Amino acid sequence: MFNLIRRDVILQKKQLFTFIPLIFFFIIMDIQPVLTYLIASLIIPFNTYVYDEKVETNILLNSLPYTRMEIIASRYLGAIVYMISAIGLTSIAFLAFNKPFTMADILMGSGLFLIFASITFPLFYIFKPGYIFPGVIIGFLLLGSVGPAIVLNVAERLTAVTDIIGSLSMHSLYTVAIIIILILYVSSWMITSVIYQRKAF
Repeated sequence: MFNLIRRDVILQKKQLFTFIPLIFFFIIMDIQPVLTYLIASLIIPFNTYVYDEKVETNILLNSLPYTRMEIIASRYLGAIVYMISAIGLTSIAFLAFNKPFTMADILMGSGLFLIFASITFPLFYIFKPGYIFPGVIIGFLLLGSVGPAIVLNVAERLTAVTDIIGSLSMHSLYTVAIIIILILYVSSWMITSVIYQRKAF
């Protein structure tokens, strides 16, 4: 399974050369650190899916001595490995440019990535190739533009829930958020595994 994760890095080594300049651009343009961490985390996992869509890699993967469960596991575990690597490189870049960032920025950026990955990863195995990536981009833009307004609107209507959240300490709030995100990610992993097991290539 480690070889499947390594394969993604080898196949995308050209794209990796654009990774660091892109992060530098975001930092120089003073883009919010949370968004910078989110974009940095998205680059490799989503490039992998786009590449696989173009060359129909799943046919090749299913001819190799790996089970379908292992293939999906490599995608989800690989996404976490790439996210951690992206966070490390981005943090170094922030320090190199003497730009401020906090642990909260890292946690929120990685949390948003895991949520977005949890929602979109199963879709790559539901919709036809060529359709999903534009949909993901549109969804990402809509989430970034409309998402905060929806959250504020819901918060105003559900005052009891917001009061409970407001009474929690920051440590408790982060702990609850991490647990919810991990449950969502594992659930997405299981759903994708079921979809992939039943899919014909």
